[in-house]
Amino acid sequence: MAFTDKVTTRAEFEKMDKEYQDLLVRVLTIQADCEIGGPNIYVPEGWTGHRAPTAYDLWKMGQTATEEVDHFRKMNGLLNDLGHDATWVIWRPREERYVEAFRAGMPTWADVAVFGFLMDRVGRYQLEEFENCSFQPLSDVLPDIMREEVGHVNYGTAKLVELARTPEGKEEAQAALDRWFPLALDSFGQSESKRSERYIYWGLKRRTNGEQRQQFIDEVRPLIDKMSLRQPDPEAGRKYL
Repeated sequence: MAFTDKVTTRAEFEKMDKEYQDLLVRVLTIQADCEIGGPNIYVPEGWTGHRAPTAYDLWKMGQTATEEVDHFRKMNGLLNDLGHDATWVIWRPREERYVEAFRAGMPTWADVAVFGFLMDRVGRYQLEEFENCSFQPLSDVLPDIMREEVGHVNYGTAKLVELARTPEGKEEAQAALDRWFPLALDSFGQSESKRSERYIYWGLKRRTNGEQRQQFIDEVRPLIDKMSLRQPDPEAGRKYL
């Protein structure tokens, strides 16, 4: 039977099966790396405002970066409470990030918008996995993080809608969407993953990688249609089967 108890303290964590300990430390480290990965992409490339169209957008980029760094801080704090640390991922080279999407660049303002529309939405899906999970401290920090992630998704979506209203913006938006869609799908991991099954068994996740990805596709496709953008090819660059 799947594990249904709650782990609340370091002492309880240290009494858990080694597989549970390893999986929890792994997922918290990856989440910490992903939280810091976004600012490492768009702050160095966009901080000076050479692509942000308004002062508000430049401020919003700074606010988003601050919130993502705080998310990293909270995830690393959970690791610290368990006797582990992921501070080293702050200085990790971009090309060594766990998830391929965080190794990419943002050549246009549309990439910033699409990143919020797609990748922050992926982040929302992955954080949803931890709601009411078996590690109670992780569940406890989620509400504020989730609220801010939804804000990032909404901002990216609004900027993408804005871009798609003009022929020039629509072309830029489509190119960015085509670049990021395969990366977003790949970010969910292998559809048939034994590790994913063990996360579910230990109550650390709720859905398989394939289930998350399909629900994501079903959510974003109608939104893309509403923007009158072309549906990206889900097979392009596919690595997740």
